[in-house]
Amino acid sequence: MSLPIDLPYTPLAKKKLPPGRPREWYITHNRRLKAMRLAIALLDSGVHMPNQAHNKRIRATAECVGIHPPSDTTCHMVRALMRYSR
Repeated sequence: MSLPIDLPYTPLAKKKLPPGRPREWYITHNRRLKAMRLAIALLDSGVHMPNQAHNKRIRATAECVGIHPPSDTTCHMVRALMRYSR
């Protein structure tokens, strides 16, 4: 059973990323932000355990909240965030 997700009322203002970092730093930074947004959306929808968050469910949640489908690496990060947030 899927519960409706409460969408954020006002998005946070985006800040420019610091210049001069290696490309990998920006990729990792954006991946972490995406994983955090997805973990929060999953928790809001009632998925509280990492073993409940399979890649298919994470990607369906991403589609529901308007985020591009995450990679396998990002899905792994989402589960890790859910695991260590206790």
